[in-house]
Amino acid sequence: RDTPSLNPHHGVLLANRCDLFFFPPSPTQPQGDMVSLQDQTFTSSARPLMAEGSRSALTLGSAGGKHGSRDMEGGRNSESTVSEHHKLGWIVTALFIVADMVGGGVVAMPVAFTLSGLHMGVFFMVSIALVFLYTGWQLGVVWNIMQERWPEYHDHCRKPFPEIAKRSMGPRAKKFTSLLINVTLFGICVVYLLLSANIAHYFVDNFLPDPFRISYCWTIVVLAVMLLPFTYLKSPADFWPVIVLAMVTTTLAVIAIVTGVLRDAPVCKPAAHFPPVETNKVIISIGTFLFAFSGHFVFPSIQHDMREPKKFSWSVSLGFLLVVMLYMPLSTISFWVYGNSMESSVIYSVQTYWLQCFANFMIAVHCILTLVIVVNPVNQELEHFFKVAHHFGKGRVALRTSVLAAVCFVGLTVPDFLPVMGVVGASTIPLGCVVLPSLFYLWINAAEEYEWQKNKIPSLMDVLRRTKKTTLAWNIFLLVLAVGGGAIATGISITDLKDTNFKPPCYLSVFVDQGNVTFGGGDAGGHGFSQHCCGEFKNVSSFLSSCGGEHATSSLLV
Repeated sequence: RDTPSLNPHHGVLLANRCDLFFFPPSPTQPQGDMVSLQDQTFTSSARPLMAEGSRSALTLGSAGGKHGSRDMEGGRNSESTVSEHHKLGWIVTALFIVADMVGGGVVAMPVAFTLSGLHMGVFFMVSIALVFLYTGWQLGVVWNIMQERWPEYHDHCRKPFPEIAKRSMGPRAKKFTSLLINVTLFGICVVYLLLSANIAHYFVDNFLPDPFRISYCWTIVVLAVMLLPFTYLKSPADFWPVIVLAMVTTTLAVIAIVTGVLRDAPVCKPAAHFPPVETNKVIISIGTFLFAFSGHFVFPSIQHDMREPKKFSWSVSLGFLLVVMLYMPLSTISFWVYGNSMESSVIYSVQTYWLQCFANFMIAVHCILTLVIVVNPVNQELEHFFKVAHHFGKGRVALRTSVLAAVCFVGLTVPDFLPVMGVVGASTIPLGCVVLPSLFYLWINAAEEYEWQKNKIPSLMDVLRRTKKTTLAWNIFLLVLAVGGGAIATGISITDLKDTNFKPPCYLSVFVDQGNVTFGGGDAGGHGFSQHCCGEFKNVSSFLSSCGGEHATSSLLV
């Protein structure tokens, strides 16, 4: 059993999509015990730094956990009372879960409906939300069991999700889980870099004079170079405002999009066209739906900071309900108004120019901030693996530059964020959000007392023999569905990526006429704002604007 070493310094952990983020100590923070850096650095106890009701980032500080921090003699100090006061209530925890899940899915979810159709889209959204809710509940049960069996988890944790893997299924499961987390985060970084570059090119193409306009491919490179210095930071302890800002920008973007869609409805709805649904497109859409509801990697971290961890089931239920309430109206209204004319980002279908610009800017801020945060644990994991010094130096610069260069290279190879989002969502998300939580739940519940006391892992036959048959049947069904469905969706998404929606890599654009990859703005030469119109032939405008060529139909919308 791991025990904390006595160290007068501590760190702060920030939770966002799919992982925990370690922050080094700052001079203004109280001191606490630190666990050895062997397995990543985690404080020996946990509490949020912000007052309940005003926090939008999960932080782990120095005086928390059920038992509070202890002195050399094992007694309780005064910080434990403060910790209990500042821990998360179940409603605030639900808001944290919402912040963890929403993001890039906001712009892509309505587009997924154009692939799946309205009925299948609603079915996918509700069913995936229910399945992910169930596996989120399973993770909550597993974490409560771990805190009961190993009391040290009240006070500290070394990356809760991989630690769950270790306690339930052994060290190899922990290594696989850590690898899966980092691969997923890398894919998310690629998606956010492409989406950010797409929006940045939109503004460059529409607002800068001709001498300063660059292609979409060069925008990816320039944006990566501009973000590079921020990735060198060792996660400052006050990084939590970034998550607050990201939440605010996403909310404002949704409001702007829905407002714009409703303004277009009187003209666009009568002209909306809904073609027959194709099986391949339905399967391709699954990846986007899965991506939009992912977030399980961080659930145990949020639960660890709760005042009453056993109420996590309430929090996760409310959280998923709120996310569905956010996604469902946005997606169904957009599909109802625009039909198959919807662009690859729903924002570009909005015909009110200032609303389109505002929503684009808000999403760009969200994606850029998230990219800087999400790439950090990948950097730290590799620095730990290659034993790079913790202080700023040549090693950190070389490694983190290489990581962002790899993200940029993948983005330049596949310069379209929507197919990449589909591949990431169909491949790694089912494993992390369905398969692993179900396996952890089955294995940790099957362990007898004499086994878990000696850190002995039950065998497969033990799990099958000791698990209630209905529970076993339901989880086997979910496992088969996740693995089989994920494999099929991944294969078809990759095929679609390299065939149907293939765009030559940016570094081959010298030899191939790639055209303009961006989804909004002017043409490749940059001629200012070009409105995307609605209707079957994309030639119906809500305003007196030209679109869809010389045969455009314009109608003034007041």
